[in-house]
Amino acid sequence: MRHWIFFTLLLTIILTGNGMTIPLNVKKLEIGSPAPNFNLPGVDDKNYTLENFKDADILVVIFTCNHCPTAQAYENRIIELVDDYKNKNVALVAISPNDPKAVRLDELGYTDLSDDLESMKIRAREHNFNFPYLYDGENQKVSMMYGPVSTPHVFIFDKGRLLRYTGRIDDSERINRIKTNDTRNALNALLKGLPVPVERTKTFGCSVKWSDKRDSVRKAFEDWAKEDVILEDIDLEGIKKLVKNDTENLLLLNMWATWCGPCVVEFPVLVEMNRMYRNREFKLVTLSVDDPSIKSKVLTFLKDKQASMTNYISTSDDIYKIIEIVDKEWQGSIPHTILIAPGGKIIYRHIGMIDDPLEVKKEIVNYLGRVYK
Repeated sequence: MRHWIFFTLLLTIILTGNGMTIPLNVKKLEIGSPAPNFNLPGVDDKNYTLENFKDADILVVIFTCNHCPTAQAYENRIIELVDDYKNKNVALVAISPNDPKAVRLDELGYTDLSDDLESMKIRAREHNFNFPYLYDGENQKVSMMYGPVSTPHVFIFDKGRLLRYTGRIDDSERINRIKTNDTRNALNALLKGLPVPVERTKTFGCSVKWSDKRDSVRKAFEDWAKEDVILEDIDLEGIKKLVKNDTENLLLLNMWATWCGPCVVEFPVLVEMNRMYRNREFKLVTLSVDDPSIKSKVLTFLKDKQASMTNYISTSDDIYKIIEIVDKEWQGSIPHTILIAPGGKIIYRHIGMIDDPLEVKKEIVNYLGRVYK
């Protein structure tokens, strides 16, 4: 028994070089292995199996996802692969291996979408995916049989559906630095009936979010709930300085009040966005226009919402001066939300309650960037 415990601990250490546990029931598909079958739902509301690709001479299976910056960097290259090889009887299918309940909010700093099936449908529609995009986040059984290490991870099977290549698409997520097109090299060799020159490469990208990481998500929410919530006073001069945004950060400013029903309803969305993007060049600030005499009530509300972003309450009761200072196009209704670029230019404004958080998230991440710089 002791020997088995030691072996299990050793194997766990070996598999956690990146600090994350890889489930022991994940198989490493070896070259020459047959393609594991699957039956998975796609973004087109159809289910796909290996049988759907039986007529193809070569099948490319790519494990990728929505949220990963590296995966997003390769989206257009996957689309180009399909276009370049579709007349050569090569089929390509993408599978998202991630359990969306195992993805922390602070892992979504480079995206507007998580890895649930509905979000996958949005990504596929917005980026005109020309390949089936399948969801394996329900139980990850298919991913465990293939054994992707990160996203994206390629598996190429020949006509007999035996694995002939596994690894990266190419050797750099920056197009101008690509030296080796490993996936294309493998495809070209197979199409000519030649051995694949390099059968296996390492991959780089976000680790697969296996279901056993759900505890990490739970722990994150527990830690966020313990963060300090502070409400500071700000005068008119302070507001002028705030909106000038003489910083290197993108500023999301939300004007609100406790007596404003829509403000209260949308507040959890602000907390979520703060947790998503605050580790980047981004700052979220709320500015309450409640009467300063009820500051304690405002702070109680903020604590209840776990609002650990930067929070201000105006010391001025001249709302019209505040309106002119914050946004000359603002007519005065709240909530009012603006995105201010470094230097003070308003690049986006939302009048009223944020009823579609995706719209605001998209504006944020499109400015900050979706891939590593």
